[in-house]
Amino acid sequence: MPQNYVPIFIFIAFIAILIPVTLLAAKLVRPDNPHKAKLMPYECGIDPVDSARGRYTVRFYIVAILFVVFDVETIFLFPWAVKFKAFGLFGLVEMLIFL
Repeated sequence: MPQNYVPIFIFIAFIAILIPVTLLAAKLVRPDNPHKAKLMPYECGIDPVDSARGRYTVRFYIVAILFVVFDVETIFLFPWAVKFKAFGLFGLVEMLIFL
């Protein structure tokens, strides 16, 4: 095992121990008084009007997919912009085809 990875493994082991200990301490310290109102979804201080599991229109999914497509396109555009002069005309044509 390379010596460079030892601090990373120590950190991962520390976090793997710290998370369960923190969750257990929170469970032991908190008061246990369940109530029906605590199980309802919160809507800005007013009583919920509808179910929290409402349906979304397909338009929201289309917007999300378009966002991901253009986000990935932007990720590929940044390295090209940094090395624009090194790629020359071939790089410009390739990026125009990609866009």
